[in-house]
Amino acid sequence: MNLWGNVIGYQIVWFTAVWGASRGLAWPAVIAALLFAACQLAISRERGAEVRLVLAAVVLGVVLDGALAATDLVRYAAASSALPPGGAAVWILSLWVAFALTLNRSLGWLIGKPLVSLLLGAIGGPVAYMAAGRLGAATFAAPQWHGLLALGVGWAVAITLLTYLAAAWLRAARAPHALPGPLAS
Repeated sequence: MNLWGNVIGYQIVWFTAVWGASRGLAWPAVIAALLFAACQLAISRERGAEVRLVLAAVVLGVVLDGALAATDLVRYAAASSALPPGGAAVWILSLWVAFALTLNRSLGWLIGKPLVSLLLGAIGGPVAYMAAGRLGAATFAAPQWHGLLALGVGWAVAITLLTYLAAAWLRAARAPHALPGPLAS
C-alpha cells in the first residue's frame, strides 16, 4: 500500500472506531483495524518488525489510555470492552494497532527526528482525542486541560519511543545476516 493508501486506510480505521464507540460498539474498530493490519502486513517486507511495533504500541495504549481511564481524566465510550476492565477501551487499542502501522509508511518521515516526534505527539495526541470527544467517543473530566496535558505528555513520549523502535527494528530486519563458519562470505 502506498503512502496515500496508508493515510486513507488509517483515517478509515479512525472514523470507524470513533463512530462505533460513540454508539457504544467496540467491534467496528476491531474489524477495521484487523483489515487494515492484514493489508499492511501482507505488503510488508519486514513483517516481524511491524508486528513487534504493533505489540509495543498496544502495550503503550494499555498503559497510557488505561491510566487515563483509571484516573478518570478521560472517559471512553464503549468502555465495557476495556482491557483490563476499567482500563483502555478495546476501540482505542484498535487505533493504537492502526497507528503503529503508519510509522514505517505515512509517518515514516518522523523516524530519526525525536524533537519533531515529541512535538507531533504533544499536539496531535490531544487534538485527535478532542476530535473523538466532539464525535461522542470520549469525554474529559473537568478541568479538561488536565486530561489534555496528560495526553500531550503521554503521546509525546509514545510517538518518540515508537519511532525509535520502528527505526531500530527496521534496521535490524534489513541488516544482512552473515552465516557462521565456512559458508560465510
